[in-house]
Parts: sequence; C-alpha cells; structure tokens
Amino acid sequence: MGQIVGAFAASHSPGITGFPERAEPRQREAVEGAFAEVRRRIERLQPDAVIAVSVEHFTNFFLTNLPAFAICTSDSYLGPVTPEMGEFLNVAQRQHPGHSVLGRHVYEHALASDFDPSLVEGGHTFDENFCVPLKHLDPEGRLPLVPIIVNGVNPPWPNVRRCYDFGRMLRAAVEAQDAAARVVVLATGGLSHWVGMPESGDINEDFDRDFLARLESGDRERLIDYTAEQIDAAGNGAHEIRTWLVAAGAAGTPFETLVYEPVPAWLTGTAVAAALI
Repeated sequence: MGQIVGAFAASHSPGITGFPERAEPRQREAVEGAFAEVRRRIERLQPDAVIAVSVEHFTNFFLTNLPAFAICTSDSYLGPVTPEMGEFLNVAQRQHPGHSVLGRHVYEHALASDFDPSLVEGGHTFDENFCVPLKHLDPEGRLPLVPIIVNGVNPPWPNVRRCYDFGRMLRAAVEAQDAAARVVVLATGGLSHWVGMPESGDINEDFDRDFLARLESGDRERLIDYTAEQIDAAGNGAHEIRTWLVAAGAAGTPFETLVYEPVPAWLTGTAVAAALI
C-alpha cells in the first residue's frame, strides 16, 4: 500500500528563474531559501514518485480542447517545450522521467471514483508550470513524475470544491496501489497575478494572505468557500490556486507557509508552502 509522505505547493512565475535579479534581494533570497528547504525535505522523504499538479498555458491544450483535469501517463516529458522558452526561463531543456504505472493507476482510480479526467498517454510537454519549480527542487531531473493538469487558465473552471475533492481522490488512489510506496504531491501556480491584462504587475496581498491562512487552517470548508468572482479580484492568474486545493485535499492536513513575498517584478504574489504531514 502506498502513502503520500509529503505535499508541497509553490508559485511558478517565470521570473523566479528567468529574471530573479529584478526582485528585491531580500525577497529573492527568501523565496530561493524556501525552495531550498522544500528540496531538502523531499530528499529526506525519498519518494518513489511525485504527483505534480499544475495548470498549463496553452502549451498542449487550447480552447478547442481544454479539459478540467488531465492525467499524464508517459515514461518521460520534454520541458521546457522549446529551446527558446528554455532561454527565457533560464532552464535547460531536458527529458523528465515519468512514472507511467502510477499515472495509469491514478487515471483508472479517478474513473472508478466518478471523476472523468482526460488521459494523456504521450507527447505532453512542460512550460513554466513544472520547469520553474523543478529547477529548484529536482535540478538533476531524477524524480519520476505523474503530471496532472487542472484548468486554471480559462473559464469555465472546475469549481474549488471539485478540486479539493480531486485531491482526496488522489490520496485514495495512492493508498490503493503498491507500484510507488512513497509519493509526494507538488502543486504549482498562483498566487495573485494578472496575465496579459492592464493590471499586470499588481498583487492582491489581502487575497494571498487570506488564502494562505485558510491553507494553514486545513479546514476544507474555509478552503472551498470561494466564488469565481472572489478569485477574479486577485487576477485571472489567481485561478491557479485550484492546484493548491488539489494538494490540500491530497494532504488532508494543515500547511505551513514557508515564504510569501509580493513581487511586482515577477508579476506575482509568490509563495511556497508545505503540508504538516
């Protein structure tokens, strides 16, 4: 029987790796220090696989085919998707290992649990969604991944309750298999930011701090008490908090905020958090 031994969540702003020097030195050091702490914790946990949950930015899906949830089951994943994106992110392009057996099990368990995610069996590529945090957390590309995509980029979105409960399904799926005994969940995205909007560079600190307080409470009812309009107040990019809600559901326990920094130069309210498992 497998178990989730750790759950983490982090922002994936391209600025974190692509132009870190634009942030105030204190903020940059605090964010990089939090990523380093998560890397140490993951190394101590020695996971057999990482279920990595994020959005993607029209790299693989588009408006003609935009699933609420998608589960990838390949043996490897190319990221960043192009050398040019790699240069922009300051992340070397590579093949990231996949855990196809766990991915297939999670997909089948989702179907049996009344979720209907898309199945992605090959050709899925990464953008900043996974490449930015993994540069800090797995720079040598050794951790086998099960990438899961949640639509947090364009309405209609899966509602926040559905996202949290998807995470609870992930926990049950991990516990119902033995291909990966020790599994870490990593969610990436958010917090407040506006993408391609006049408000780009604005940060809604009140929203961010309130969301982190709810995450620290571990209280499902507080975490799912959001309307789309409330999230809109923190920017179209704030809808990426759905990935954090998946991690919260998978962990089933309060989180610790390791860092929160509003960084206009990175266009994002930037945070890193760890579940108290």
